[in-house]
Amino acid sequence: MSPQARLRAVSVPNPYFARAHPADASNPRTIPAAVNVRESAVTTLAARGQLDAAQVAAADRFRALWEAIGGAGASGIDPGRIVVDGGKAREPFNERQVNAGKELARCRVLLGVRGYQLVSLVAGEGHSLHEIAGKEKRARLVAADLLRMSLDDLAVLWRLATRRR
Repeated sequence: MSPQARLRAVSVPNPYFARAHPADASNPRTIPAAVNVRESAVTTLAARGQLDAAQVAAADRFRALWEAIGGAGASGIDPGRIVVDGGKAREPFNERQVNAGKELARCRVLLGVRGYQLVSLVAGEGHSLHEIAGKEKRARLVAADLLRMSLDDLAVLWRLATRRR
């Protein structure tokens, strides 16, 4: 695949937009940007139209929480262990990491084991549905449906969207 096929032009909020001045050509609200759709599985699914804006926002928030605690390796860290081999001691958890861990625990209770594992693999670790579900189309479709439902639940939990009917 060519590098041009991986990039997609999108409009993003202008970080330099001044609210004190009217929006015009010199002070635009949004600016064009190129997004690599292969950056993560979430951006790929969103670029294909399989995820809506609330689901993408929920996945991004989950990813931020996941990265705050250090990904999958944070669950096995014992901050109170004694370093015997002369290696570098780990820093204790900070307040941000503890809060992220509590929020992820809420997510796990809400989503259940399967939903949480799928969201953590896709949004947290960046695995594609092909890597998770394999080559069988039905398994990928079921995984995509479970991912969308889980992200909808997270969007409602974080008030990013209202529940659909």
